[in-house]
Amino acid sequence: MNYVIFGAGAVGGVVGGLLHRAGVEVTLVARGEHLRAIQETGLTLDTPGGVLTLDVPAAEDASQVAWTEDTVALLSVKGQQTEAALEGLAAYAPPETPIVSLQNGVANEPRILRRFARTYAIHVILPATFLTPGTVVQDSGDKPGILDIGRYPSGVDETSSAIANDLVKAGFLSEPRADIMAWKYRKLLNNLGNGINAAIAPGPSDEEIYARCLVEAEAALAAAGISVVTAEEDRARRVGHITGRGRANNSSTWQSLSRGTGVEIDYLSGEIVLLGRLHGVPTPANEAIQRAVHDIARTGAEPGSIDGADFLAGI
Repeated sequence: MNYVIFGAGAVGGVVGGLLHRAGVEVTLVARGEHLRAIQETGLTLDTPGGVLTLDVPAAEDASQVAWTEDTVALLSVKGQQTEAALEGLAAYAPPETPIVSLQNGVANEPRILRRFARTYAIHVILPATFLTPGTVVQDSGDKPGILDIGRYPSGVDETSSAIANDLVKAGFLSEPRADIMAWKYRKLLNNLGNGINAAIAPGPSDEEIYARCLVEAEAALAAAGISVVTAEEDRARRVGHITGRGRANNSSTWQSLSRGTGVEIDYLSGEIVLLGRLHGVPTPANEAIQRAVHDIARTGAEPGSIDGADFLAGI
């Protein structure tokens, strides 16, 4: 198999770089200064074991990719960029191309399935950072990440097993999972902290804000009848494998605000807001975080600048 990584930021850059280092054929799709830096000097992958410079082929869009029957597209753009990426994929990728959501949230897979029958989902546990063009930082030192995969909406097949094998070859932990979306919904609950980190100044209010968001989310998922793996199962999958360097303290949402590239909060906290509205479950804390992140993105305010006590008082 060969892979096209749509969105060579933190997660996509680490995955693409390590696949390339393992001898797997990879093309990165990136934009702007990041693309130019990769094309001119290679992808710089900063790992706990040292800094690597990788001569990974890079393209600006799907029209520049040599599509074959063995090509797999890993979609690692943010949720608000998914439609644009799918437009390019639909124009140039063969209809039978496997498209894999290497993304946070749970809203990308149904959008992919509207365009491509062979849709897959990856449960992403991969601490990484992207702030400088041409450079991505791998923050986990034992294993770079856990990337379990399954078919969407459920099931496993030869393709999911083959992708998992390539990811293992690149150093990741990866297993095919028929219930992959139940794992991704658990990750969605964990990702409710992204908006809090992006909007709220660190302090004693963080835990209470997250607890309120989590209670609302669990009620909304239960009302919708959505299956979610337990927190204990999720913890057991991670334990002993992910050892961070303490460099990925800020969430991907915070990183997006810092770069001014838009935010995917509508597909994180906003997903809970949507489920709550569909099923009659109030979600005021999640709504407030969603609005706060959008306010920071719109005004250019400093990420993580809202006082937590003031935020709680306003819910």
